Amino acid sequence: MVKQWFVLHTLTGQENKAQKSIEARIRLERMEEYIGRCVIPTEKVTEKRKDGRKHTVTRKFFPGYVLCELALYDESRGLDENGKKAIYERTWQFLRETPGVIGFIGGDRPQPLKQSEVDAILLDKPTTGGAQVERPKVNFSVDETVKITDGAFMGLTGQISMVDPDKGKLKVEVAVFGRKVPVDVEYWQVEKVSVEETLEPAK
Repeated sequence: MVKQWFVLHTLTGQENKAQKSIEARIRLERMEEYIGRCVIPTEKVTEKRKDGRKHTVTRKFFPGYVLCELALYDESRGLDENGKKAIYERTWQFLRETPGVIGFIGGDRPQPLKQSEVDAILLDKPTTGGAQVERPKVNFSVDETVKITDGAFMGLTGQISMVDPDKGKLKVEVAVFGRKVPVDVEYWQVEKVSVEETLEPAK
């Protein structure tokens, strides 16, 4: 049997429950031939605490969804009596009986994920060898105004000229002795400046 990756829709907050139920029942019900790996894609997110220290947490980046490797379609049968792809009833019934699982993304005849999509989700990037990449929680954009809160240029405010989300780094243009100087900083070394803070006080 050929297994392919599909996306299961779960009740919010029950991703772990669904995953554990599937993994436990595979052995009990001898479904190894029909059901393969079941994963919840996560990423590590770096947050900055009030005391200035960095804190890394693991976060689901597809809340409400679980990826599962399944032998769903019975290629030997072709189409069923309704003209749809024939499915393995054992696989279908197994998933319907899994607590927390609502159904498939794509309806009762879902399309499997492409291998490139699977690699992008499970490996994040081919160069990481499957390791989770640490990503800062806050997103920044070019021309946004930020204040540097750590390092040699602490206290200075400037505009972002370049963003490197993969490394969590920014290039910020700050004024030093009347001249604009590009400064390289990490995400956690800056904070966003509100519109009110950027306005000059009225005279």
